[in-house]
Amino acid sequence: MEVNPIPVVTVQTVPYDDQKPGSNGFRKPTAVFESKRNYLQNFIQSVLSSIDLRDRQGCTMVVGSDGRYFSKTATEVVVQMAAANGIGRLVIGQNGLLSTPAVSCIIRKIKATGGIILTASHNPGGPGGDFGVKFNVANGGPAPDAVTDKIYQISKTIEEYAICPDLRIDLSRVGRQEFDLENNTFLVEIVDSVEVYLNLLRTIFDFNSIKSLLSGPSQLKIRIDAMNGVMGPYVRRILCDELGAPANSAVNCVPLEDFGGQYPDPNLTYASGLLEAMKGGEHGFGAAFDADGDRYMILGQNGFFVNPSDSLAIIAANLSCVPYFRQMGVRGFGRSMPTSTAIDKVAKAMKVPVYETPTGWKYFANLMDSGRCSLCGEESFGTGSDHLREKDGLWAVLVWLSILAARKQSVEELVHDHWTKFGRHYYCRFDYDGLEPRTAFFIMKELESTITEKTFTTQQFAVGSHMYSVEKTDSFEYVDPVDGTVTKKQGLRISFADGSRIIFKLSTSGYVGTTLRIYAESYEKDPSKHNKEPQAVLGPLIAIALKLSQIHERTGRKGPTVIT
Repeated sequence: MEVNPIPVVTVQTVPYDDQKPGSNGFRKPTAVFESKRNYLQNFIQSVLSSIDLRDRQGCTMVVGSDGRYFSKTATEVVVQMAAANGIGRLVIGQNGLLSTPAVSCIIRKIKATGGIILTASHNPGGPGGDFGVKFNVANGGPAPDAVTDKIYQISKTIEEYAICPDLRIDLSRVGRQEFDLENNTFLVEIVDSVEVYLNLLRTIFDFNSIKSLLSGPSQLKIRIDAMNGVMGPYVRRILCDELGAPANSAVNCVPLEDFGGQYPDPNLTYASGLLEAMKGGEHGFGAAFDADGDRYMILGQNGFFVNPSDSLAIIAANLSCVPYFRQMGVRGFGRSMPTSTAIDKVAKAMKVPVYETPTGWKYFANLMDSGRCSLCGEESFGTGSDHLREKDGLWAVLVWLSILAARKQSVEELVHDHWTKFGRHYYCRFDYDGLEPRTAFFIMKELESTITEKTFTTQQFAVGSHMYSVEKTDSFEYVDPVDGTVTKKQGLRISFADGSRIIFKLSTSGYVGTTLRIYAESYEKDPSKHNKEPQAVLGPLIAIALKLSQIHERTGRKGPTVIT
């Protein structure tokens, strides 16, 4: 019996003016995607249209999601629109699930043109939560500014989109599904969500060493919290099945559309269940992941917290524990500007350069593509290496386990040894969320005017018994050493003579108002002073920051929304 080809339909639409991607993709309340006519379709068409027509026709793309509410509906739309726009092949994770690192891995493995990831990262899920779309390019990394700017420009003028509404796929069945369209053949390949990524990890780590640590006679008891995000299948398959950790080591490993009603955000506030379990002293190592698997948190026995900037520096100092780096060598490190300078001390000792970039993994991808950078990290619990072009939470956890296996120390002992050798960088971040954008803009504008006056560099601030002498101030701008691209106004910095720093930075990656972030950092070389509470050490710097910004007076706030 002859089967008629699936028709391609062109649908008229009207543009929206709020579809500008942020530093980590495009996010909105899920209700916006569900209630606004063609809202998702407009954005997906803008993404697909940003790919040159010659590159788009017959190309391969990767699609994955973190499993949050609306992902199945959105995946179907992406498939139907990809087919209608001339994409030749889609590779999709089984049941639509792929972690962000796995998407990057598959793009690079099969040399795809790019990938679409349906995630809002660590934001909440469910009908009352958030939804998002990320577009990764051919190197496996997030779309650079030139591409996201193009997507935004297209979204503001879009008049129609192409779709195959009659096309249906089975996301649960691994294998190939072929479809005849009016003008071409379209192939969908459903793949095991974990396998390709696991095969890459096997080439990076000494799995036998980690397995001995997790299941040998001196077994390290671990507790891993997948926070009901996409990492559940990865944790069970890799840490339990492959590396021998007992099955009860992994908790919250069933991906849920609402993440069990919790924020899938691996920090002390939202991973409180893991923190309480670790405080019991039974487990020597704990970790949690965000919804799409690119962020992580490390805890030691009795709930000992590893600051993410310290984690980055400790990984850097111990890369020789990982076979991949023994073979490939270490060419340089990258950190986002607000991230603690702890890794700078390691880089100096190892005689490798450090690249200080704006926030956003796309800036690291350029450095890694050019062979300049081996390890990168951000203060927001993101770390990764040149094995991919995304931050990678499970990779970071496996590095930690490799170090513990080689060093034969506890997490806390390892951290204290690092501080003794390199000094401790006391560090914290204060977030003021949901500010009225105009108010936030003028706070920053007046701050910049104040700190960039020539006389400001002669200022001294006395807070209690502390005296801070200003050494340097600036509005951070980044000149990409690879292509010379200049990125301006990435945060205001005040550096003091004793090595302390205060940083003010606006974030508009959310959608409700604007977030003003205040970072404080203080360096202490003396080991006898390494066991103080960060808030006590950083209190004077925070007082200076609040005085200069007048944020409480200008906003009516009594304090920050989040402290990390």
